Amino acid sequence: MSDPVVVLDDLRDESEELDRLVGELNEGQWGAPTPAPGWTIAHQIAHLAWTDRAALLAATDAEAFAAETEKALAAPDRFVDEGAEEGAALPPAALLARWRADRARLQEALRAASPGTRFPWYGPPMSASALATARLMETWAHGQDVADALGVVRAPTARLRHVAWIGHRARDYAYFVRGEQPPAEPFRVELASPSGELWAYGPVDAAQKVTGPALDFCLLVTQRVHRDDTALVAHGPDAAHWLTLAQAFAGPAGAGRPAGAGRPADVGRPAGAGRPAGAGRPARTATGEA
Repeated sequence: MSDPVVVLDDLRDESEELDRLVGELNEGQWGAPTPAPGWTIAHQIAHLAWTDRAALLAATDAEAFAAETEKALAAPDRFVDEGAEEGAALPPAALLARWRADRARLQEALRAASPGTRFPWYGPPMSASALATARLMETWAHGQDVADALGVVRAPTARLRHVAWIGHRARDYAYFVRGEQPPAEPFRVELASPSGELWAYGPVDAAQKVTGPALDFCLLVTQRVHRDDTALVAHGPDAAHWLTLAQAFAGPAGAGRPAGAGRPADVGRPAGAGRPAGAGRPARTATGEA
């Protein structure tokens, strides 16, 4: 797990990069469709604002967060969409102001947390580092949706290491959520970072291994690309199966993106549109999702 100060700095920087992308959009551009059917750019930012507010409640008011959790359990198929719809109905300036204010307050709350503090969440309780990592993962993934809608090519950064980490860490969850038993033995994951550095997770001598570009792995575990449209290589049948169901987010398994539909833009590649998962919606991180 990353140092909480480092991951919070990276979460701030990831959010600010997306803020620069949407901050000067006109009202018509806020209504532009994104790769998630039915979701505009406004829906994407509204979802991030809604989830930042939920995380803020988790960090500052456990009782109020518990009440929000009860609402989610009462409408598991609707509560994420309803939150996005509510925010997307706001004037863009008001939505942007809400997102900026709540993410700043969340930064303050997580930076002030005592070491060892764990906050309630939609899955297991999370440390400040884990909660910030989940927020960064989702901010990056939904930022990709926004970039695709605008035809913008984003250069991958070292902040992807947090997305890659949580994608590897969530291996067993991807099996459980599909009613499958995860392999008993850990996997090795070796990824080439944007700078060419090697990011490695798991034991060196693991029989099952995944190798390839970190960007491809991050797109895959946030379900912004189909496994067949990546340069990832699976060494072993269990690793190959994992790549068909990997997800970095909590919540139900998404349908994913169909093979051959292409991939979001990478540096030096033509712009494309990645379709997020979740029954035609982004894999939402109201629950730590993307």
